[in-house]
Amino acid sequence: MPKQMFEKDEKVLCFHGELLYEAKILEVVQDSPSEPFQYRVHYKGWKASWDDWVEDDRLRKMNDENRETAQALKRTYHESTQKPAKTTATKKKGQLSDFGSTRGSEERNGSMPTTSRGQKRGRNADIEDEDTFHNRPMIKIPVPDFIKSLLVDDWEEVTKNLSLIPLPASKPANMIIDEYFDEEKEKRFPGSAEMDLLEEVRSGLKEYFDVALGRTLLYRFERQQYKEAIKAWTEGKGEWKGRTCVGDVYGAEHLCRMIVQLPEMIAQTNMDGQSVNRLREEMTKFLQWLNRNTQTYFTADYEPTNQDYKDSSRGGN
Repeated sequence: MPKQMFEKDEKVLCFHGELLYEAKILEVVQDSPSEPFQYRVHYKGWKASWDDWVEDDRLRKMNDENRETAQALKRTYHESTQKPAKTTATKKKGQLSDFGSTRGSEERNGSMPTTSRGQKRGRNADIEDEDTFHNRPMIKIPVPDFIKSLLVDDWEEVTKNLSLIPLPASKPANMIIDEYFDEEKEKRFPGSAEMDLLEEVRSGLKEYFDVALGRTLLYRFERQQYKEAIKAWTEGKGEWKGRTCVGDVYGAEHLCRMIVQLPEMIAQTNMDGQSVNRLREEMTKFLQWLNRNTQTYFTADYEPTNQDYKDSSRGGN
């Protein structure tokens, strides 16, 4: 049975990306006795819009040892960002892989970095503040107004009307990405830098979607459905047969939720400005294409939920 490791109002260190930040626990919840505790944290000196729900694997006690670890991580990060950036015209496969995961390999392994990373430094150095965080490379992607309105409607359906997107999606995220790729590749020369970039974006979107879905793309009301979906695709019966990951289950709505998080994701990587600009161009093209095909890929009907589901999900967002 999971144990509560942190208390409400406790000051802690919390991983955001690869670095540790000072934070305060605002709320503690547990959906059921068998489920892990969830902690809502506020990062010191940051706007409330950055408040986050995390599990205890992203939290560390506020003590001297962990503060030293925070400084070591900060030093390692700054040393890595000072390395000469590659700016050649042709991008080899894997060079944009940083864009494929907002928290790097730690999330792919199911946990955040341990305190063993990096060398320890002085105890009194300041932990990176919000201004420093925002000075990292950022990406602004113009989201079409119609897709913005669909995302607002999506938020209202789930959080206000307590309805759900039917799963599995008839047009899941991996299919959407592949269909865009198949159409777009006809406009590019095989072996060109543009084709290499398109292939990298295709694999990166799929990889990040698989990592991000369960951690950052779900409203609290959807988490019970997520647990049920995992069970269904594990059993692989009926319409769930052949679906092996979240990219085969969730569709356009969740894919677009991820895309609007890309600015934060890019801030967690070491991508140079040239790569950021190319990624922005690719994502703009993809969103324009998706905007022209919303009737094909977005769901028209959300499913109402019964009282048992509402009770099990505790009506959270």
